[in-house]
Amino acid sequence: MKDISNNTSNTINNACQETRALFTDSTVRVYQAFPVKIAEEAARLGTFGAHFKMGRMSWIKPSFLWMMYRSGWASKTGQERVLAIDIKRTAFDYIVNNAVASTFNKSGCTDYNEWQQQVKQSDIRCQWDPERDIYGNPLNYRSVQLGLRGSALYEYVHNWITSIEDITGYVKMLAGKKEKGTDISSELPEEKMYKIY
Repeated sequence: MKDISNNTSNTINNACQETRALFTDSTVRVYQAFPVKIAEEAARLGTFGAHFKMGRMSWIKPSFLWMMYRSGWASKTGQERVLAIDIKRTAFDYIVNNAVASTFNKSGCTDYNEWQQQVKQSDIRCQWDPERDIYGNPLNYRSVQLGLRGSALYEYVHNWITSIEDITGYVKMLAGKKEKGTDISSELPEEKMYKIY
């Protein structure tokens, strides 16, 4: 097995790049936030439906707290519903192994034109962003988010997703406790360091 951050074809080897996720032997959980219509439809169907835009890049995030930072704990416009999406572990590994870094200086490429060609040809991107604590403060390591488009997005929607759960109620409950000063650390998803085959 190898560490996700050591995918030298696409990302630089950096000890500050760490991926933690909630996973089993067969699935990895990722998070996305959407408007009500898209989220309700997805939760009902067990995958994304007609309201989901297949023509744009869609970003998945294995870090719960990064998703909370990005969505404002399900309070930002267009991100009012948070979905917990379990995908096949083999699919997640495929995504990571075929991702191209969103920025040249994180790509591991020595040639800018080579990186541009990779970006043009790939349907999968990766981006490393500072992980966040429960208050949105940046931590001293980065977490990955993965962008899917084209054929990768098609596979995600039609073949890779195993289940979708609308966890907005859980998110709002945690946010309410956090605002009252309650320690919610024991109630967060138990994310562990993830390695890929």
